[in-house]
Amino acid sequence: MRGAGGRRRPSARRGVAAGGGGGSPPHRAEVQPLPLGQPAARHQPLGRPPAAARRGGGAPDPGLHSSQNEQDNRLLAKVAKIPLLEPCSPKEAKEFVKVAFEISEQFDIPVMIRLTTRIAHSKENVGIGERKEVPKKDFKIDTQKYVMVPKNAYLRHIDLEKRLEKLKNYSEKTKINKLEINDKKLGFITSGITYLYAKEMFPEASFLKLGMSHPFPDKKVIEFSKKVKNIFVIEELEPFIEEQVKALGIKIKTKHPSFRVGELLPEHIVKIVAGKKKEEKVISSRKPSMCPGCPHSGVFSVLKKLGVTVSGDIGCYTLAAAPPFSALHTCLCMGGGVTFFEGLTRALGKNVVGVIGDSTFVHSGITGLINAAYNGVKGVIIILDNSTTAMTGGQPHPATGFNIKGQETKQLLLENICEASGADTVDIIDPFAVKELEELIKKRISDEKLSVIIARRPCKLMVDKNKKS
Repeated sequence: MRGAGGRRRPSARRGVAAGGGGGSPPHRAEVQPLPLGQPAARHQPLGRPPAAARRGGGAPDPGLHSSQNEQDNRLLAKVAKIPLLEPCSPKEAKEFVKVAFEISEQFDIPVMIRLTTRIAHSKENVGIGERKEVPKKDFKIDTQKYVMVPKNAYLRHIDLEKRLEKLKNYSEKTKINKLEINDKKLGFITSGITYLYAKEMFPEASFLKLGMSHPFPDKKVIEFSKKVKNIFVIEELEPFIEEQVKALGIKIKTKHPSFRVGELLPEHIVKIVAGKKKEEKVISSRKPSMCPGCPHSGVFSVLKKLGVTVSGDIGCYTLAAAPPFSALHTCLCMGGGVTFFEGLTRALGKNVVGVIGDSTFVHSGITGLINAAYNGVKGVIIILDNSTTAMTGGQPHPATGFNIKGQETKQLLLENICEASGADTVDIIDPFAVKELEELIKKRISDEKLSVIIARRPCKLMVDKNKKS
């Protein structure tokens, strides 16, 4: 992404909107939200875009390796009424990007590519191919298309439905939806990485591999059903394909509801074919903890000592919910550290503290602070400023002063943002100055104002990394 003109946005919603403008002819744009940021992207009118040549990617997290939910993003494609591609490997993921842009430009619509955690964490040698220049076109002003007031949106909706019919025909003919007829006694309708799993366990079976699962290729599915006797639908998470096959009146065999939770692994497919339920295995694991030298540890040692109720957020500091700190009591979503804090202060009184990281504050905490100030909330919000996005690999954000390419850029000062957002007081302190921090938190709680404390110290991992480099 760095070498391809990539830019990082503070939030998924901002990224989708920026991609909308960036994908205007003659340019192409790609949007990659994090799993935790994808819900915010739902609010964009993806199916009625002002321009084409865009594709978005989403990687649901079956098994909850690093997310809070196992949402199936395929449902978003159906709601947004946009095409959905599902690669089964890194090689296909690379190839499907090209296909996605071709579909986007041909049908004037964004395209979603759905990965899963296993594909995102996989490696495979791929061919690069020859670079082809995209023909440049002038941007044509068309307010009926680009200005989404109700009248225009209504007309665009009509156009969208017509476009989906054309896309359905495309889905029937595209080579990425392919039939593999072998043993006609056993067949699988599948997509994504589960295709490879099923292929590994039942190589002799017949397959209908759906590389494009929305719009759904009804005719191709019916054709497959006429050639194979026993058909299983194999897919991770929700019964997205299953429901559409059943709607065609085709008799199929499906997985037990217990397989809708967690990853669908090769051994699970064997059990599905055997008609068995999923067996939950209890595996002892090492409990996660903060890194040695983490600056957040100073804050949570003080909060534990004070015995206050702590409204938490998404980040490394979420680990403070576990021993030895046990000093974080809620964690809802990105930005929830501030907004949930407001609700708790109204319900419980003044012994409530909200915590949020610097990156998450920029992502979705600022509006929560503005809302708290506007509604007269009194209490203490602590911004855990480690000058990076540590949990996901140390990416920069607008308050770091660097962009995704590592170039210096305008730095947004958190203290200035907090003051402008309505905080009555803003303090900056080193989180390792625990005595001073304890006294400061006590004072700000007793002040009964809307107070922000910025606990600022660089992430220990980033400091060590810079020393080595």
